[in-house]
Amino acid sequence: MTAASNAIRYRTLAGTVLSQFALGSVYTWSLFNAQLSHKLSEPVSQVAFAFGLLSLALAVASSMAGKLQERFGVRKVAIASGLMLGLGFYLTSQANNLIMLYLCAGLLVGFADGAGYLMSLSNCVKWFPERKGLISACAIGAYGLGSLGFKFINLALLSHFSLEATFQLWGLIAMAMVLSGALLMTDAPKQPAAAQAGGSRDYTLAEAMRQPQYWMLALMFLTVCMSGLYVIGVAKDIGESFVHLSAATAANAVAVIAVANLSGRLVLGVLSDKMPRIRVITLAQIAALAGMLTLLFAPLNAGLFFAAIACIAFSFGGTITVYPSLVSDFFGLNNLTKNYGVIYLGFGIGSIVGSIVASLFGGFLATFHLILALLIVALLFSLTMRQPGAVQAKREDFDAEPQLGKA
Repeated sequence: MTAASNAIRYRTLAGTVLSQFALGSVYTWSLFNAQLSHKLSEPVSQVAFAFGLLSLALAVASSMAGKLQERFGVRKVAIASGLMLGLGFYLTSQANNLIMLYLCAGLLVGFADGAGYLMSLSNCVKWFPERKGLISACAIGAYGLGSLGFKFINLALLSHFSLEATFQLWGLIAMAMVLSGALLMTDAPKQPAAAQAGGSRDYTLAEAMRQPQYWMLALMFLTVCMSGLYVIGVAKDIGESFVHLSAATAANAVAVIAVANLSGRLVLGVLSDKMPRIRVITLAQIAALAGMLTLLFAPLNAGLFFAAIACIAFSFGGTITVYPSLVSDFFGLNNLTKNYGVIYLGFGIGSIVGSIVASLFGGFLATFHLILALLIVALLFSLTMRQPGAVQAKREDFDAEPQLGKA
């Protein structure tokens, strides 16, 4: 790689990290539920549903990002994402009913966030085919740190300004960061097959979706997203109702999850460049399985409870970090944004399925048992599946043997 190309890819990495930090700020949403509930005179549960819609819109937009990048390029789409994000937060500040809140904070902000998130991440990974795991860890780690950094930013804004002004300033800060990052990004060049892991060829989305491995990967991703997002969303409530912790002690679950989540992103992301990524996912699944078995069957105390949710958060953070590189291992780098985009819909589906099951079948336990069953299936998948190319090569070798014998 030339010195000029090297400079471009490191500028793209810097721009991606900056944008991801701002895009991760949406995960501070819970800071605003109580004040929005008071402003709109609506229950917190209905106000909080805006974040469920945001997660779903984020996943849908991520699945479309590949086509947008093909047509307009990474820089223009990222700029549009930043502008839409700023507009979404401004309109959220003006919302005076639930419908407007759902449209602005849920759909508009979620779509803006998703359009920028997966596209810039995938583009950055393509620039570093030799260090995909580390680059994913940097980018997705920045996304996770954004929620932590903006927690302090937004709390400071709320302490000095009105709720409406806080949303507007949040939007301006996030928009400025995304736009600045976008200007540093350049579309990655297409990768020759020889540069890809194991020499895997590039699959179009249609070709990838005809492979059973694609749907196995999709179910595995949906499962870990459901376990992580559901437990993260109700961890404090689990601590109070299952373990009978005080509200103050149970609230420590938020810090435990944040540390474990970030640790999973960094540890498993780096590890994925040193061993087969599907085995890294297996380790993540075992961690989630251990956490879920503990929650369901162990006599819980504070220590076991925090250890269990830490295992699940570690697995979730690590999996979403390793998955872009894993999908590129199986189906090639050049169509990664499209191929991973459809799988990433599992993030949005997982964010709401756990809550729906809990509401229909009587609470936490029903969802925990469903997640446990899915984790066992997902673990079996990860232990037995092979890359499509490896399967095909084995078949070709097998077919060739009789011919060699006859010759």
